[in-house]
Parts: sequence; C-alpha cells; structure tokens
Amino acid sequence: MASSHFHPRGILRRELLQVGFSGFLGLSLPRMLAAASPQGAGARGPRAKSVILAFMSGGLSHIDSVDMKPDAPEGIRGEFRPIATAVPGISFCEHLPLLAQRAGDLAVVRSLSHKYTNHLNATHEVLTGHSQPGAFFDKVASRDDYPCYASALDYLRPRTDGVPTGVMLPTFLMEGPLTWPGQHAGFLGPKHDPWQIRQDPNKPGFRVESLALPVGFSVERLAGRQALLDRVNESMLPRTDVARDPMSDQRARAMSLLTSGRVSAAFKLDEEAPEVRDRYGRHMFGQSLLLARRLVEAGVPIVQVNLGRVQQWDTHSANFKNLKEHLLPPTDRGLSALLDDLKARGLLDETLVVIAGEFGRTPRIGSSTGNNNTPDGRDHWAAVFSALFAGGGVQGGQAIGASDRIGAYPAGPPYSPGDFAATIYGALGVDPASEVRDRLGRPIRLCEGSPIAPLFGA
Repeated sequence: MASSHFHPRGILRRELLQVGFSGFLGLSLPRMLAAASPQGAGARGPRAKSVILAFMSGGLSHIDSVDMKPDAPEGIRGEFRPIATAVPGISFCEHLPLLAQRAGDLAVVRSLSHKYTNHLNATHEVLTGHSQPGAFFDKVASRDDYPCYASALDYLRPRTDGVPTGVMLPTFLMEGPLTWPGQHAGFLGPKHDPWQIRQDPNKPGFRVESLALPVGFSVERLAGRQALLDRVNESMLPRTDVARDPMSDQRARAMSLLTSGRVSAAFKLDEEAPEVRDRYGRHMFGQSLLLARRLVEAGVPIVQVNLGRVQQWDTHSANFKNLKEHLLPPTDRGLSALLDDLKARGLLDETLVVIAGEFGRTPRIGSSTGNNNTPDGRDHWAAVFSALFAGGGVQGGQAIGASDRIGAYPAGPPYSPGDFAATIYGALGVDPASEVRDRLGRPIRLCEGSPIAPLFGA
C-alpha cells in the first residue's frame, strides 16, 4: 500500500470529541463503499454475524488471570494459585473457576504486544488496531483518530433498518477533561459513531432511563414535534444549509429507535426470567453482558461492554484485593453465563466473543513504569498481555502464543493490535485490506494486521 494511503499524523485539526446527541445515538447514512471479499479469516472461514467485545478498561493483569507464572520468583508470581481448566495443560487463576470449566470454548492468546503504556493511546491501539495519530502520551479523543470497529463496519456496511451497527455500554470512558479515544468514528465523522448507553442495566427502571419516552409523551406526540421541528428548520435556514444539517440524520435515527420496537425491546431486561438474570449476576457486569446478548439477538452487529468505569482494572494499588473481591468474580460469572446462554440459543457459533484490556500489568509487583503505585500493586505493561476469544468459528480449548517465564515479553513472534483488529474484521467477513476515506477523501487501509489464524484452526 502506498504511503499516501496512510492517515497522516498530527497535521489535521484536532477536535475534541463533543459528547452530545450524535455521540449518544450513533447515527449512520449509507455510503457507496462496500467491504471486499474476506481474506485470511482462517481455515474455518468467517462465521460471525455479531461481535461482543468485553473491554477491561485499565488493563487486566495477565499474570494474575489467564497467563499465570507459578514457578516465577517471589515478587513476580503473585498471591493467587493456578487451577486446572477443562483443557489439560491450560490453567487459569483460582478466582476464574467458571471460565476454567468453559475453557473448551475459549482460546487464550498470550502474546499480544504493543508499545504504549499510557491508557489513552493504548486504548485507541486496541479498539481501532492503529496507533493514534499525533500521540506521544495521553492524547484525548479527536476527529483525526481512526474509527472503532463498529464505526468502520457502519461505514462499510451501512444500514437502513433503524438498527445501530454498534452499541457501547454501560459506561463512557471519560475522566475529567480526558475523553478516551477509540470509542467513536474518528475521521469517518460523527454520523458513524456507535450508540452510547450510559446507564447501569442493573439499576431499577433501567428501561425507562434508557429508551422509553418521557412521561406524558406518546409516539404520536413525538412524531408531531419532529414534524414541527422540520418545518421550523426549513423556514429559518436556506435549503442548502438544511441539506448539510449535521443533526438531521441523528434526529431521524432517534425517531427510528424510539418508535420501533426492534431494538428498544432488547432493553426490557425485566422480561427475562429471574433465574437467567441471576445466572449472569445482579450487578453491572452481569446485566450489561445480558443486555449485550439481547442486542445481538435484535440484530446489532457489534456490542462493546465496558466492564466497569474508565480505568476500573488499573490496579496500581491493592492489585490482589481488587481482583479477588471486586473484579474477577463478577467477570467470571457474567462471561460464563454469556457463553452458556449463547450456546443454548444457538448463537455462539455466529457470535465472536472477545475479552481484553488495553494492556497487561508489570510482572514485578510494586515496580513502576512511571506511574504511582504501591508495594501491592502492578503498573502498566504493554510488552505482552493476553486476550480471550470464543465463538464465531474460533477453535476453543487452546492457548496461542506464549510469554516468557516471568510474563514480561513474548516468547515468540508477538501479535499486534493490528492483528487483533484484523481478527475481528475477518471474523465478520470484512477484508482487513478494505479502504475507508478520511475527511479529505483520502483512501486509508482499514487495517495493517493479519487475522490470528490459529484461532480458526489454521
């Protein structure tokens, strides 16, 4: 690919992501660019119709979860003991007993690697497959960023049925003035932003808070207000300006979502059997994963579930206490229920489930890569980390790649975030070599990586 096809770094005007109507509803218009034929999706071929990405913002400690090093020296191996999984030769952390029982459905990739040890750049790297343009440290979300997976898919496969291509829930990754990149469409523009849901599905009244019309509003009254707004716009703006109104598509999508039952019905979690909700766990992690399953059933191709608030998994201090008491148990329960539920409903074979954070944690406890941490914490570590895959044609029951004896570096050729991205695109039948166009109309290759072929038995 010629160098002119790459996204230039740092020369476009940087616009901070303004989280508003477009960011909340994530609208799209049809584009005349379709994905090319899939290549390199593995010997089994692409199977996924949908992707559920469980994202651990802050960075899962690989060495305390799915790539444990019990024979490493004290100060590295940690407090947790490994337990056998359903697959001989593969062990997980003792606080992931349910996922250990389902290891036959899971493939763990233990040699992911990149160079960014700061949260924002690393998040962009993993959620887009590209380095963030112009970034050297924490660079907030900008419209010169690369698109997240849902946004790129929306560009390549536009929909007209009122179903969003992507939904992110239940938290928006933002802290103070810092908005994490990798959550929106970047240079593709706000009309391709995924739909952001910022409510805890475990809260009472979640359905009303999320999609239901305000008290006193009917669908007819809402439609009447929309018609009135359209007339006001036409009378106050020149027709050429109306045609360019950036909010018109967002309003149309909002109307479609609010007046159609296809997607809004997915939010009626109270219609699930109580025992099903209990299996997922009556907490934010569990109910968010249950909602993800319902959105996939409603036809949403990509659902990202943020397992906690921004940097929830950033265990600089009390690493073992936080993992043991707050993070691993609800994750273990919710993800295990999701895998069981998808399989029971005949959806696992066509739904790719991906579990990852933006990086791992330092092998040595209490060590620092430039961030404050305490003697019982682990710092940021991007040189090697792990991710889990299931469904969508993935061959479970295997570990792919390896880290060295102390979990510090890959023991062989690493897999990059570009490979991670190409795996997601390839599973959906999208050629990673497809081209998208930036705001200036320049062609840009969708992804520079290659699918992780062993996931699919190749």
